[in-house]
Amino acid sequence: MTAPTDTPGTVTAVYKVTGMSCGHCEGAVSGEISELPGVSSVKAVASTGEVTVVSAAELDEAAVRAAVDEAGFELAGRA
Repeated sequence: MTAPTDTPGTVTAVYKVTGMSCGHCEGAVSGEISELPGVSSVKAVASTGEVTVVSAAELDEAAVRAAVDEAGFELAGRA
């Protein structure tokens, strides 16, 4: 799924993550996902559970799931 705001050569994906409740949670999830190859930006919002990721190409969901797990949360899927 790409958003209409994608710039050429980038893909924007929105994921649902359960368990985030504060800014520290947002930072932990953002930090782990930002380490994935090709990721240029990550914005996690605890109040909605949404994590918006901009990357050079479509990310492997298993890699995103592993990063979210490493941060201590659960990937519920794409939003």
